[in-house]
Amino acid sequence: MRSFSYVALLTSCLVGKSLVGALPSRDYAYSIKEEIDLPGGWVKHGDPPANHNIVLRIALPQPNFHVLEQHLYEISDPDHERYGQHLSKEEVEELVAPHSESLDLVNEWISSFGLTEDDLVRSPAKDWVTLKLPVSLVEKMLDTKYYVWQHAQSGDYLVRTTSYSLPSHLHDHVDTIQPTTSFGRFRKERSTIFSATPIKEVAASKSEPVHDPASGVTVDASCNQTITISCLQQMYNAVGFTPSAKGNSIGITGYLEQFANFADLQLFFQDQRPDAVNSSFKVVSVAGGLNNQTRDEAGDEADLDVEYAFGLSHPVPGTFFTTAGRPPFIPDSGETVDDNEPYTTWLEFVLSQKEIPLAISTSYGDDEQTVPKNFALRVCAEFAQLGARGVSVMFSSGDGGVGDGDPNPATQNCFTNDGKNRTAFIPGFPASVTAVGGTTHFPETAVTRFFSGGGFSNYFARPPYQEKVVPAYLKNSLPKGTYAGLFNPNGRAIPDVAAQGDLFKVFIEGQAFLIGGTSASSPTFTGFVALLNDVRLKAGRPPLGFLNPFIYSKGFLGLNDITVGHNSGCGTPGFNTSKGWDPGMGVYNLFPPLRDLLTPYSSSYWLRYPKFRDTQGTSFGTVTDNDG
Repeated sequence: MRSFSYVALLTSCLVGKSLVGALPSRDYAYSIKEEIDLPGGWVKHGDPPANHNIVLRIALPQPNFHVLEQHLYEISDPDHERYGQHLSKEEVEELVAPHSESLDLVNEWISSFGLTEDDLVRSPAKDWVTLKLPVSLVEKMLDTKYYVWQHAQSGDYLVRTTSYSLPSHLHDHVDTIQPTTSFGRFRKERSTIFSATPIKEVAASKSEPVHDPASGVTVDASCNQTITISCLQQMYNAVGFTPSAKGNSIGITGYLEQFANFADLQLFFQDQRPDAVNSSFKVVSVAGGLNNQTRDEAGDEADLDVEYAFGLSHPVPGTFFTTAGRPPFIPDSGETVDDNEPYTTWLEFVLSQKEIPLAISTSYGDDEQTVPKNFALRVCAEFAQLGARGVSVMFSSGDGGVGDGDPNPATQNCFTNDGKNRTAFIPGFPASVTAVGGTTHFPETAVTRFFSGGGFSNYFARPPYQEKVVPAYLKNSLPKGTYAGLFNPNGRAIPDVAAQGDLFKVFIEGQAFLIGGTSASSPTFTGFVALLNDVRLKAGRPPLGFLNPFIYSKGFLGLNDITVGHNSGCGTPGFNTSKGWDPGMGVYNLFPPLRDLLTPYSSSYWLRYPKFRDTQGTSFGTVTDNDG
């Protein structure tokens, strides 16, 4: 026994910490795990450099995810007795942990290539395994061949394969492996920012204030030329509200070297939020992400996001996450790592944290069809973990209407990547969070300078919370046969809400600009979510968490209904706005009604807000308070 233990110890010292005790020597029977048609617009450029490294992420199945999902819906449903009873980090990790058999079999396979525990990183729940490996070894492990591909229109490069294989006995123990077949182009131009136009100061408007009889709100006439913090507070009825609850927080995600500039923020505060001057935000680096402060490196996206999210929610503590991961690989740059899928990098990091901001906005997106379905499902499962922990996650819905996110009709792509090259509406990704569309002017209408992204997912089925409103829209507001074959009427519909998204006054590199896009809508909505969280925390209640069940069951009672406009794309008018929910614009908040909906209900609520009774003559039923 002593001799055996000594040999085992010696072997461990020589080869590193083994995954399974000893390196197995066996031949595996491989079969294709995933295969795609080459997406349109990509051409083969050549072989990747010999020293090219790939950050390979292996997703192990989460056999109890359905239990987590049940928890998520119960604690997010304001009519459920468990509403607001969010799960802890440890409880969530226990529910998404893979089966021990999956761990053992995947470990055995990895170790068969001479890799040890020291070569990999595991997520806290052990449901993700990350390895940084040379492409030559990845090709052996996946029985495949990687190439450098170039996107003809943009000139982007990616190192990808169109198929990969695994040992047949591992197929049920691995959900997906990336980067392999994902051809998404995640880059600054793929953010949803539309334009940045320099502006000069103009004289104050002498026009009469504008009144909206539908909402009863009156705003300065200048708000129809330039959006400021004051305009948003007026439009959404939050003038004079100052958050003060302890434990509140708000976050912004930044990617691809978009840096949030402190000096620009101070200029913005001086101009629009004087009481916030000299306040700032915390910067959290993810995987080595930077936040350089030289003036010429200020990011339009990052500055817009932090100025409005933190400006609206001041003094709620703000966090800016800067995640490493450069734009797509450039073959001749000498760069040896192609790490342009920062969604998963950020998710892995933030889920490992004990404390997470309660409301988080992201103004980046992609076309759903460029993200392999298995990978999309796993990414959205990670967002579900955030919701279960009480975090509200918002994403901008895009600026290309029903097209591929490109606001320019001349370059918009409306063809499928399934090898059939069919004309179709192109839904955005991700779709499992709260999607924020864009409006303009006051009273609010659809944007005419760009078109708010909206439509129906091809990957995700319509969730239960949309079952009342989406079929009604399809039946009553969309003539039968309209756009037949261009979209999936049974898919998850977006957006969920909409907010102002054009003519935002921001400061970038020390200069004032006007910016438009749902990139402005998402941080705006998130700022108001932070205010609503403040109301709840001050009342001794938990934060909102996953918003959508609340929005569709009760929250709509405190929302403006956008009924003018459409979201053009793919050579069509897209989906028209209509009474109630629609995939063109969605709706957005009136702060006082939502505030009262989220605090203990009383009989006086309906006296104070009679216009939010059902205008079609039917009853909403008894409003109950299961909010604990």
